[in-house]
Amino acid sequence: MTRVKGGAVAKNRRRKVLKNAKGYFGSKHRLYKTAQEQLFHSGAYAYRDRKQNKRNFRKLWITRINAACRMNDISYSKFINGLSKAGVEINRKMLSEVAIDNPKLFTSFVTIAKDALSGKNVAASSAKANKEVAAAPKEETADITKLTVAELKEMATAAGIEVTSSMKKADLIEALSK
Repeated sequence: MTRVKGGAVAKNRRRKVLKNAKGYFGSKHRLYKTAQEQLFHSGAYAYRDRKQNKRNFRKLWITRINAACRMNDISYSKFINGLSKAGVEINRKMLSEVAIDNPKLFTSFVTIAKDALSGKNVAASSAKANKEVAAAPKEETADITKLTVAELKEMATAAGIEVTSSMKKADLIEALSK
């Protein structure tokens, strides 16, 4: 049987490996064999670090929540235990966002947790928290620069500001901020 060389197929396979190895140091981006080894290792590192990234973010959220809890005179573990006893289901990512963006709302969560730990009526305080969570996005803490011109015109007319068709976004923002 005659010998068949890889030809274009082998060349394309090697070119694909070297293309993926762009930016690696030394021979790892020049030589096929070392580039292929490094790509195997890189794939293993990427797989491992996708898992570790989730752990790192959870640690970050817990650290932020703990700092906000300490400012409200409660430990993290008691806070989480109180929320679970109160039946408040909110994940740590959202709790950390609330702790950063809306400290008043976070304080209401702390009072709910403290009430649940002391055995007070949990249903009334968790209903209060649900109302506050629902009302929180309605506050005007949102950045009006991210709104569209149509939304800005709507807000201006609701606020009693005279709106003309020639007004630009910057003019609308300036009029609303007064």
